[in-house]
Amino acid sequence: MSEEMIQMIVDDAGEKMVGAVAHARKEFSGVRTGRANSSLVEKMKVEAYGVEMTMQELASFSVPEARQLLITAHDPQNVTAIERAIQHSDLGLSPSNDGKVIRLVFPPLTEERRRDLVRVVNNMAEEAKNRVRGVRRAARKDLDDVEADGGVSQDDVRAAEEVLDKLTHTHEAAIEAARDAKETELLEV
Repeated sequence: MSEEMIQMIVDDAGEKMVGAVAHARKEFSGVRTGRANSSLVEKMKVEAYGVEMTMQELASFSVPEARQLLITAHDPQNVTAIERAIQHSDLGLSPSNDGKVIRLVFPPLTEERRRDLVRVVNNMAEEAKNRVRGVRRAARKDLDDVEADGGVSQDDVRAAEEVLDKLTHTHEAAIEAARDAKETELLEV
C-alpha cells in the first residue's frame, strides 16, 4: 500500500513538472520576435456581443508573410471591436482594417528591444524552474509524511527522492533548452 502511495506521489510530481514545462513554452511563444505569430493575439480579450470573448473565438488567423498577420473575423460586425482590442493592447502594433480583414505588420525589432525581450524570457524561465522546484518540495514533504506514518522503509523514500531529483533536473533542462531556443530566435536578425 505505502509503496503504491510513493509511486503515486512521484507520478503526480512528474505530471505537474511536465505541466510547468508546457506552461513555460506557451509563455515563451507569447513573446514577440518580430515574426508574425497568432499566439500573440489569440487569448486577447475582445468586447463582442455584449460579453468579453477571446480573439480566438471571434476570428481566424493566417501568416501570408513572415512579418504580417491577417486576422479574419468570423462575423464582419466584430472587425472594429477586434481592431479596438489590438489598439488598446500593449503590443505596440497598429492594425490596418479594410472592413473584412485586419492586417498586423510586425516591424523589425531594435537590438535594445531584443535584449529586453531576452531578459523577459530569462525571468519566465526562472519562474518556471521555481515552479518545478516547488513541485519537488511538495512531493518530498508528502514522502516525509508517508514515512512518518510508517509502513514504508527509509530506503524506499530515499529512492523516490532520487527519482524526484532526476525528474527535476530533466524538466529544468527542458525549460533551459526552450529558453535557449527562444533567445536564439529573439537575437536572430
